Amino acid sequence: MQYNPGWNGSSVNLLHVRAAGPGDSLHYVWSSIGAPAVLLVATKSPSSALRVNWTQLLSASPAGAVWIDPPDSVVYSTAVVFTKLFEFSEAKPTGELFYPTYDLSEFSWDSLNRTLNRTALTAELCGAPATDPGGGFSNGSLAFRVTAYEAGGRDGRLPSLLHTADSSQLEFVLAGVAPRGNGSRFVLEVATVEEAGAVRRLRSERSIDDEYTPTIFEVLSLVAEPQNGSSTLGFLQWKATAYGSRSPRREDGIRCRAQGLQAANWSLPVSSIVQAYFGDSLSSSCTVSALNVTFGGEEGQVYQEKRYLSWSVLLGFGQPPRDSFSPLVISIAAVALGTPLALLLLGTCLVLLARRRRYSEYEPIN
Repeated sequence: MQYNPGWNGSSVNLLHVRAAGPGDSLHYVWSSIGAPAVLLVATKSPSSALRVNWTQLLSASPAGAVWIDPPDSVVYSTAVVFTKLFEFSEAKPTGELFYPTYDLSEFSWDSLNRTLNRTALTAELCGAPATDPGGGFSNGSLAFRVTAYEAGGRDGRLPSLLHTADSSQLEFVLAGVAPRGNGSRFVLEVATVEEAGAVRRLRSERSIDDEYTPTIFEVLSLVAEPQNGSSTLGFLQWKATAYGSRSPRREDGIRCRAQGLQAANWSLPVSSIVQAYFGDSLSSSCTVSALNVTFGGEEGQVYQEKRYLSWSVLLGFGQPPRDSFSPLVISIAAVALGTPLALLLLGTCLVLLARRRRYSEYEPIN
């Protein structure tokens, strides 16, 4: 993990996470320069490196300020940008009432270096609006917590996402922010950037196994696929739940819904890290898609009590991890299904045996 490589100041945030394999390497570049974003780059060189021209990156024209060396080693690149936070409430009978939008590109962010833990491979990007006329953030903040992994496993906290060494976890946290209405719900807008030849698709998978995330049976994946093939290039994956507690339990669950993925016909907000890598032709050579993630149940009374919201999402390359039935669940299912079947077979055998003994002692009349 590198913080602001090649730059001595802490007034801006750029975190580079690099994973090296025997024949390739993966790069995650997190930044709050402009709208908070992450750049994901996979290369076929185990020694590929991130290069940053800081003078150009912090200028009004950042195109070309970020690249991977050697450039011809790049096999796939994409970006995820967290653009806006919406807040709305259902004002009956008039319908939904939206409040002024929080534009994340206009937030002021704390130095990420203060929360960087190179041993645990974690960091936290925390911010608030530069101007907050409504005072909603006077005692609150919005944060993105990043966790990288050295091996496969499962996160110890709910929703206990399964991860690989090729993935990183992001936790979106809204803490102490005063809602502007009764029963307010929040919506996070997420935009993805794909180079020509790749498209994003939203998948939903359901399972009867909720062993690791009780009462949650749906997993959503926003996958990048080549237009001419079925292989998966990269993904975002999350479970259909958020939590309203710093130490989440099953009863702290908050309903999480993803509203349909759409092609974004608007330009991205200022996000220097994305423009610096993809260049000025971003709007013409890349596909930008947007997805809204809504937090809150039908009643909308979720955030009022504890004023805390956390949502975890996994980002990575290749196929998203898939949960399989654990030996415990298989054993329980075998007992649950096998016991009635065994009793049925035993009962059938006893009935047949009883009938055979009954008629064997008598001669038929006819």
